[in-house]
Amino acid sequence: MSMFCYQCQEASKGLGCDAVGICGKSEQVSNAQDKLILVLKEIGCYASQKRAGSQPVAEEVDVFLIEGLFTTVTNVNFDNERVAKLVAQGEKLRNQLKEGKALPKEVKFGILAEANEDIRSLKELILYGLKGIAAYADHAYVLGYKDEQIFGFIEQALGDLLKDLSIDELVALTIKTGQVGAQALALLDKANTEKYGHPELTEVFTGTKQGPAILVSGHDLLDFEEILKQTEGEGVNVYTHGEMLPANAYPAFKKYKHLVGNYGTSWYNQQKEFDAFNGAIVMTTNCLQKPKESYQNRIFTTGLVAWPGIAHIAKWQTGKAKDFSKVIAKAKELGGLKETQGKKILIGLAHNQVLQIADKVVAAVKSGVIKRFVVMAGCDGRHKNRDYFTRVAENLPKDAVILTAGCAKYRYNMLDLGDIVGIPRVIDAGQCNDSYSLVVIAQKLMEAFGLKSLNDLPVSYDIAWYEQKAVIVLLALLALGVKGIRLGPTLPAFLSPNVAKVLVEKFDIKPTGEVASDVELIMLGR
Repeated sequence: MSMFCYQCQEASKGLGCDAVGICGKSEQVSNAQDKLILVLKEIGCYASQKRAGSQPVAEEVDVFLIEGLFTTVTNVNFDNERVAKLVAQGEKLRNQLKEGKALPKEVKFGILAEANEDIRSLKELILYGLKGIAAYADHAYVLGYKDEQIFGFIEQALGDLLKDLSIDELVALTIKTGQVGAQALALLDKANTEKYGHPELTEVFTGTKQGPAILVSGHDLLDFEEILKQTEGEGVNVYTHGEMLPANAYPAFKKYKHLVGNYGTSWYNQQKEFDAFNGAIVMTTNCLQKPKESYQNRIFTTGLVAWPGIAHIAKWQTGKAKDFSKVIAKAKELGGLKETQGKKILIGLAHNQVLQIADKVVAAVKSGVIKRFVVMAGCDGRHKNRDYFTRVAENLPKDAVILTAGCAKYRYNMLDLGDIVGIPRVIDAGQCNDSYSLVVIAQKLMEAFGLKSLNDLPVSYDIAWYEQKAVIVLLALLALGVKGIRLGPTLPAFLSPNVAKVLVEKFDIKPTGEVASDVELIMLGR
């Protein structure tokens, strides 16, 4: 086979992509990313040895590790030339760290280089968790927040992936990865809320206004802020798309009157939605699909995102912001959108907002008005069987409340599900990284009811996954002791039968099933 990749939910035939990625990743890019991963493991190994010897590790090393890992997340970088440059940069950095140190064994690049299926499965699960940690750590880092413990763990874990570890040692490292994942989620929550304020309950307009427009997709709030600043007074309207929808709830962004609302839905619909959007488009992080010819000249990538031939906005320079003037000029040149009607959707129910009505929520549970909370967070994707999550939302009894974060919400956030004594039946905490809010809410409910375990709460988990950010959220939940999670629409291809069995026995993880049966079991807490 010319390549092999099975890190996302759409792995070909449920096994893995071996000629070209379902995501659009070429074999050249896939193999270059495999080489990059090997170099990152080597850097991590050498850096971890330095740290263990009480020698300082330069910040540029850790930043390269998180950016390198994030680059290999699904739907981020499709440009072979850019990835090759990162490999060369990494090799140079590795050689600088190498002096007087050794790798635990000779290693080869590529997923299938590890012959033992179960060892390979656990190592890949850990690696994908590290990719998720790196993504969230990078989001925090660009806002000026970092944690040396997270950096140190990434170094150590990457180095450990080069070792001959036992199954038990790898299971322990998997749980540790989840613990650090929760730490990274907490760090990013702190970064976002200290810089932009706590999200507020907000109704977001989903139609369009007449005039020039820029559509911002992805997750990067700093890029979003800079676009809002640079478009102020320019007569250009700004819209969010996909995972950027929650930005509308931050107080710091609400002051910009030209922030109109949200256009479109989930990432997998972007080819149709971007084609219909007569404005400039900016992809700030992952979730990029192959751009159609119809909008190739008006879509821009930035940060770690790249597609061959697509205009790229250069990274931040010390003391200087990114320059989005070309995006603004393109928006004006295109003329803009026509006015269309759209309904409003309710967002901004992160932990700070929900805790303000905690007494009301607790009272509703104690009185029996709310029977169950169902965590339906995670990722969306293009497979038709993902309508399972829509049908679950539609079929849940009226005394059940959905807790959500991530783009999975696009399967049901436009449904008219109503409220329970003024409490919305869809509590949207925000982006996938805002899954941390759901943990905080659950922990506060646990305290309010005097319970000792999250599993004693009237909370069920019906999680949709697609890529590595969802993997680290799952591992974080497992590390917190959550059991009985349903995961769909399919179990990960990278889980070997034996590893899947361990997860089932230890954590009661189960695949999503038939809607009516799942809803019944969810309401019974099973």
